[in-house]
Amino acid sequence: MKRLAVTAALALLSLDATAVGRAADVTVLDRDSGRILPTYYSRGEYWVAGTPGARYGIEVRNHTGERVLAVMAVDGVNVVTGETAGWGQSGYVFAPRQSYDITGWRKSNSEVAAFLFSTPPDSYAARTGRAANIGVIGVALFRERLPIAPPLSMSVPAPRSAAPTEQAANDAATRGFAGAQGAQKQAQAERNRSELAPAAPSPALGTGHGEREGSYVENTEFERRQATPDEVIRIRYDSQDNLVAMGVFRKPMRPPTSPNAFPDSTGEGFVADPPGYSGRGLR
Repeated sequence: MKRLAVTAALALLSLDATAVGRAADVTVLDRDSGRILPTYYSRGEYWVAGTPGARYGIEVRNHTGERVLAVMAVDGVNVVTGETAGWGQSGYVFAPRQSYDITGWRKSNSEVAAFLFSTPPDSYAARTGRAANIGVIGVALFRERLPIAPPLSMSVPAPRSAAPTEQAANDAATRGFAGAQGAQKQAQAERNRSELAPAAPSPALGTGHGEREGSYVENTEFERRQATPDEVIRIRYDSQDNLVAMGVFRKPMRPPTSPNAFPDSTGEGFVADPPGYSGRGLR
């Protein structure tokens, strides 16, 4: 099956506290300000606050020593094919240690329509009748199936008994029960936190279909090691006001304004340039 591989000029990104993921780091970049958006963890989810109207990119950095396929979705829509997102679809193939900034909805092998934070009704998902999953970025990572080398031959003594002992079976059952108890406690703790957290307001941001811009890729082959992803990275996004209302983070405080001892003395105390002065003389 054909997959897309990034081939543009690449830059290795330094690891950042805002990155999410293990096999690959995923960050969200505000392209208008050039700032990586801080990532907050709350309610069992990662969150970023977007600015309405700003273009953004999704930076992915493969820090494994092998190729990985990243099937990417925004608002529940595959960013390459435009299909309602599913794991079995096309995505981007990253070489070992490779990084790239996915900046929009792919229109061809040489062009994308820019991602930009928009109102939910103006989002691409809503305009195509798929508004149910607005406000989420997803990256499903797959490792590549590699040729299997033939095993070495060796002599191994036969085990005394293939059946586990009663004590070993009891130990295994005890470990399984303990694990289940731990999972139940963790789930209950998550429910308790959710009950105490403020109710989520209606999403204020979606992802629009912006202006077209150059972005070059080429087709390549990639065989997945397994049908399900090795890792799924999920980042929620919304407006700053909504995330503050939900308790994801506190609203940034403006630094207090210091009083000016001489408010009417703002000049530098030197001769000002006359009108029409260009630095070489008067015109």
